[in-house]
Formats: sequence, C-alpha cells, structure tokens
Amino acid sequence: MLNYADIDKSKKGYIFELDDVLYPERDYLLQVYYLFANFIEFTETVPTSNELVSFLKSAYENHGSDGLFERASQMFGIDEKYKENFTKLHHTARLPLKLVLYPHMLSLLQEMVIDRKQIFVVTNGDPEVQLNKIRQVEWNGLEQYLVVYFADEIKPKPQTDVLEYILGKHQLLRKELVVLGRSDIDEEFASAAGVDFVDSNDFSDQNS
Repeated sequence: MLNYADIDKSKKGYIFELDDVLYPERDYLLQVYYLFANFIEFTETVPTSNELVSFLKSAYENHGSDGLFERASQMFGIDEKYKENFTKLHHTARLPLKLVLYPHMLSLLQEMVIDRKQIFVVTNGDPEVQLNKIRQVEWNGLEQYLVVYFADEIKPKPQTDVLEYILGKHQLLRKELVVLGRSDIDEEFASAAGVDFVDSNDFSDQNS
C-alpha cells in the first residue's frame, strides 16, 4: 500500500480520473436506477420500484451498464418511449445521497492540498454526465483546489491532447506530472505522453 510520502516530492501536478478512482461510479448509477424505477412505478404502476431496482442492480453488476434499459424493457415490458427518460436521468439526476470519495483518495487529496500541489481531474465520458457527478460529490472543501477537464471536449483519453493542453496552460513539465488511474486507458494515456503513472489501487489496501 502506497502513501503520499512515497511519491517523488519533485512532482508538482497530479491528474486523476473521476469514476472508480476518486469515488465508486456504482454509487452514482445505482441512485440513477433508483430514481428511474420510482418514476416508472409512479407513471405505470408496474413493475414496482423495488422489483425494477433489484433487477437493474443485478443486471448492472453482472453485465455492466451497456444495454441495461433494453434488458429491463424485455424483462418487464417497459415501453421504449421511456428510454429517453432513462438516458436523461444520467445527465440531470438530483441524487438522494451525496457521492462519497474513497477514504484513501480523500486523505491523499488533502495531503496534496497541504503540500500546495496542483490537482487536476481529467475525465472521459459525456461532459454533461460527468459534470452532474462532480456537482454531487462530497468534496469536503477540496473543490476549490481542483481543476477539471472533460477530455471529450478536446480528445478522449488515451489521446494526449488534453494533457498537452494542461502542460501549456499551467506551465508544467512532463517530469513534474503524475497520472493516477486504474484503467488501461489511463496507463496508456500517461505512457503516450511520457508522464509517470501510478495505479490508484496501490493507495488502498482493499483495492477499492
């Protein structure tokens, strides 16, 4: 298990992905599914929200989020017209509960702030969806120290265009940056840019 003290102190900037690096994306998606299930029960009366939530959760955990509406539609006969509502909720959902940072990531960010490091969140995915997530994270006051870039507005990772932009705008050198992620995409992103990569799992003894 790594600690902040294990990182080269000459590093000035740290680049994080959002989903499953700073917080578990599952926490966002399951709340979206809960809201959708309640909407369907209110509108159509069947299936019940409990039935639909249980199905969506199980299908997501076993098959992922791709094609999830279609699976639910086939299972419960949900009208195709509600797919728009399902998609829209991913963009605009106001969650019942705040999204909580992984404890080890919260501690790491706090240490970086105390050490006056530059912290960047560079996230792939639909910018509107990602912004909706970011707005509902409990940042514990850290939000004022974060600079966020939506990679899709430039070029999605592993393309390095967004990192090149950061280097120029924030007057940093490649050797002064670290990318913290947990996916092959982030590792490839760092490698292609000539920047050090650290697996965010290495900061947790639970690989969460």
